[in-house]
Parts: sequence; structure tokens; C-alpha cells
Amino acid sequence: MGFFSKFFSKEKKETLDKGLERTKQGVFAKIAHAIAGKSTIDDEILDNLEEVFITSDVGVETTLKIIDRIQKRVARDKYVGSEELNRLLCEEITDLLAENNNESSLEDFTIPAGHKPHVIMVVGVNGVGKTTTIGKLAHQFKAAGNKVMLGAADTFRAAAVEQLDVWGERAGVPVIKQKLGADPASVAYDTLSSAVANDIDVVIIDTAGRLHNKKGLMDELTKIKNVMQKIVPDAPHEVLLVLDGSTGQNAFEQAKQFVAATNVNELAITKLDGTAKGGVVIGISDQFKIPVKYIGLGEGIEDLQVFHKKEFVESLFGKQ
Repeated sequence: MGFFSKFFSKEKKETLDKGLERTKQGVFAKIAHAIAGKSTIDDEILDNLEEVFITSDVGVETTLKIIDRIQKRVARDKYVGSEELNRLLCEEITDLLAENNNESSLEDFTIPAGHKPHVIMVVGVNGVGKTTTIGKLAHQFKAAGNKVMLGAADTFRAAAVEQLDVWGERAGVPVIKQKLGADPASVAYDTLSSAVANDIDVVIIDTAGRLHNKKGLMDELTKIKNVMQKIVPDAPHEVLLVLDGSTGQNAFEQAKQFVAATNVNELAITKLDGTAKGGVVIGISDQFKIPVKYIGLGEGIEDLQVFHKKEFVESLFGKQ
């Protein structure tokens, strides 16, 4: 297994392994079937592997890249036994993701120096775990020593504001809100004004999870940004898209639509603990060239991790 940095402890690795268990078992079972009775990696195994990855929601384009890399590796190394396949997969998938330069530079729940407050605008459709992710982020940033504030700019659903309030209480951070149906940009303005007045380090703004009208969504998010910039000129510093990993290929489609609608620059992929579709993280990481910054691995307030590609791939394809 990989080496643990000071930011990636044994406990975090155990949480990652546990959270990816359903995906890992599903992938291993398929790979074991693909190589049954084979002593070397031949064309039949490669064809079977292609099917394994596609049915594991890695996606067609990324699957073809992985198969091509394995094929070239086998040709270069001349003889590669099927028992070495997991090691090869670890190495080649990690290298593929590294070539895309798509891992966040963030090592842990720290914030970049040079501006204050650090403003994160969170987008995503309803039901993907957006508000839950905000609550977990608030907890993690606060635990790292930051003063955190939340803005309830999803003003179209009473449940969204109530849920954010609950998470604010759990994390022990203030939530700025207005009445139901209020202008989301006004909520964002109030939140940043309060954050500056109270010397807040991190501001996280929730937004409405509607996607049926991309122009409407883009106009609304643009308005929120423009209003925030009256208080913090370079806000938001992050536009974080939350995707539900358990939806597999639907997460790809949501990513396409949101990336087209606004300038998303970070991704969070949630609900990986309850699905065998964790391979979607590999495909989304490869296809969108946008850093996967966080992964959700459970219901607990601690079960949100900064994404580290090497440890993630090792959890899926390392020794059983």
C-alpha cells in the first residue's frame, strides 16, 4: 500500500477502504472472472477488462485509455502474469490521472493564503448531497482552525434552509439566511458583508439545485457572483460542483450540464460508500480535467475526505 503522508493517516486510509468496499468487491469479482484460468494478460483478458470497467461506470473514453496503457505496458514488459494485474492497474490508472494534472493541490482542509475570507460557492442538483457536503466542509474547516460562515442562498426550498441550519448547528458555525423566496444574491451579499465584519476565514454559499433551464441557472449564478464581488472582489474563489457517485453515468451528464452553465473549478463526489459505482470517480477525474477535491464516504460528519488519487486507486486495486 502507499505511503501515508502527514495529511493522509492510517485512520483516513481505513475510512477510504471501508467507504469503497462495495465498489472494490464488485470490481475484484469481475476482474477475477475476467482472468480465470489465464496465466498471462492476453487479448481476451483485455477485452474482458474493458467490459469490467465500462460496467463499473468508469466510462467508455477513460476505459479505452486504461486498456491502451495496459496493452502497451504488457508489450513493453514482454511477460506480465495475470497475478500482477492489480499492481499494473494501480500504477497505470494513477499515472493516467496524474497526467491530467487534475488533483487539487489542497493537502487537507486548509485555505490558500493571500485573501480573506475564502469564498466557496456550491452548486449541484437537489438530492446529490449538496447541503450535507456543505455541513461536513464547515465542520472540517472549523476543525482545521478556521472561522466559518454559511450562506443559505437556496431560497426556493424551505427544506434547504432548514437542512443548512441543522448542519450549521452540528458544525457549530453561523448560518446567514433570509425569508423563503428571497433573492439568492441578496443572501450572498449579506453573508459576505457579515463575514468581513466578523473576520471570517471561510464562507460557503449554498445555491438552488435547479438545472431545467441552463440559461436561468447561469444568469442566477452570475448575479450571485457579481453581487459577492462588491464585497470580496475576487469571490468566489471556488465553484464546487457536488455529484452523487451512486448515480453512475448520470453524474457524468450532470457534470457536463453544470460545466456548460458555469465555470466550475472543483468537484465533490458523494455517497461512494453506498454504491458499487465508485469507478465513476476515475472517469469523471479523467474526462472533465477539473480537480476532484472531495469525496463523501459515509453519513458521519467526519466522512468527507480530500481526494488523493494515489490512495483512492490503491484502495480499489491494491491487495485484497
